[in-house]
Amino acid sequence: MKKSKPIGVFDSGLGGLTVVKQLTRVLPHEDIVYLGDTARVPYGSRGEQIIKHFSEENTNFLLGKNVKVVVIACNTSSAVAADYLKDKFKKVPIFEVIDSAAKDAVKKGKKIGVIGTRATIGSGAYERDIKKYSKNVKVLVKACPLFVPFIEEGELKSKALKIIANTYLHNIRLAGVDTLIMGCTHYPIIRSIIKKELGSNIKLVDPGVSVAREVFMFLKDKGMLNDQERKGKKEFFVTDLTERFTKVAEMFLGEKIKSQLKKIELSK
Repeated sequence: MKKSKPIGVFDSGLGGLTVVKQLTRVLPHEDIVYLGDTARVPYGSRGEQIIKHFSEENTNFLLGKNVKVVVIACNTSSAVAADYLKDKFKKVPIFEVIDSAAKDAVKKGKKIGVIGTRATIGSGAYERDIKKYSKNVKVLVKACPLFVPFIEEGELKSKALKIIANTYLHNIRLAGVDTLIMGCTHYPIIRSIIKKELGSNIKLVDPGVSVAREVFMFLKDKGMLNDQERKGKKEFFVTDLTERFTKVAEMFLGEKIKSQLKKIELSK
């Protein structure tokens, strides 16, 4: 495996760009190839087999770009397809956001909250992974389905979003949760709103931060960190491209990327 090979990242849409943002922060000299399956988003309403199929196609695309590791930035794919992909693609290290965040959370607290989409919360994946690392912690989960549309519409300062956040997070606050996993790649965008609702003492776990650190440690231990002096280059591929997708992508990544987005087709 060459050090100069890029890191591959995929998501069902563009929320995974918050993961790319963290990878860039932790690994500034690594090249990154990102695939957002925007033509088939969301994955959460799909059946298990089709999610595995889509995730396999995404992985094959990234392997075609000669990546040295694959990061599953999609919570649904992480919950449903991670083990399947790791078993099928044994020659490439595969990382995913749920396991990384669970490991971080048990280091930070004893009463852990998890918020996410209905599909992610319904999968039970976060509870399973948290309990895998510590059987003594208490876990409280809450689906927050309205966060994603508000974020994607750019309604970050609306009173309605604050009311919804208060409603969703009310029981988590009352339960005295000390650590909260933001179990959706969109949620770090409204980190300040979540923090305000839960209080300044709450420890927030961003799965993008968690998986970026894990990838860094793996590459460092294997002697596979890119030692180029320049900043890493990024390539962005999507399966559907609209003006709205571009605006959402730039909000998640925190930089202009309109000219860098390339539309590709995975399957008929």
